[in-house]
Amino acid sequence: MVVEVIMPKLGDEMIEGAIVQWLKKEGERVNKWEPLLVVETGKAAIEVEAEVTGILKKILVPEKTEHIPIGQVIAIIETET
Repeated sequence: MVVEVIMPKLGDEMIEGAIVQWLKKEGERVNKWEPLLVVETGKAAIEVEAEVTGILKKILVPEKTEHIPIGQVIAIIETET
């Protein structure tokens, strides 16, 4: 099954964010609750955890990208089920 990773809303006033760093590379296994990337909200840099276990198949938005709207798909994880 394919799961879309979206830009999360990490604060009440957050409408967009920036990807500071991907902590996993395409093709790597990710475990649920494991840090996947670092997002900057304007106030802080926050680690975002994976919501599922699987393989990071595709990063759609590269590091150092700013002004990513909340809800935009930023990566694809393929789960084993």
